[in-house]
Amino acid sequence: MSELLDLVLSEHDDKMQKAVEHTKSDFSTVRTGRASSDLVARLVVDYYDTQTPLQQLANFSVPEPRMLVVSPYDKTSMPAIEKAIRNSDLGLNPSNDGVVIRLVFPQLTAERRRELVKRVKHQSEEGKIAIRNLRRAARHDMDAMVKDGDATEDELARAEKELDKLTHAHEAEIDAALDHKERELLEV
Repeated sequence: MSELLDLVLSEHDDKMQKAVEHTKSDFSTVRTGRASSDLVARLVVDYYDTQTPLQQLANFSVPEPRMLVVSPYDKTSMPAIEKAIRNSDLGLNPSNDGVVIRLVFPQLTAERRRELVKRVKHQSEEGKIAIRNLRRAARHDMDAMVKDGDATEDELARAEKELDKLTHAHEAEIDAALDHKERELLEV
């Protein structure tokens, strides 16, 4: 197989792996009933008219399985952090004692668990669509190489088979992560 085709495959394999990692990080933002800083770390806080991720404004700790403590570096940012948490779709009510913000995670209802499973399935489908779009882009690049005379039809056929293997492997990785997250969400 031509080195250029190998290069295209390698480049798109890396991009597909990044799509898988992005999907997995999206999964980590879905609440499972246990406290985790991943749930709120990426919340955007309006800090002095600047949209700032919460992870840049505070430290997190989990003293109990269903409690998350947010310790702001700047105590004047507490109202803005509370507002961002309240306005998020997490359904949490922050309690502020002037020093830290405590978030108590209530038990998830069966209905809420089903909603979260639907959201995770939607996120996994978005990840798979990203992978398929990358496959389409790689095929377009390889077709252009054949058209330009940089690769033969036989090399293209072998490269396309390899691309399909990569695509299926990355989709399977997303499916495995989805299956794990779904079990985690449905466990009582």
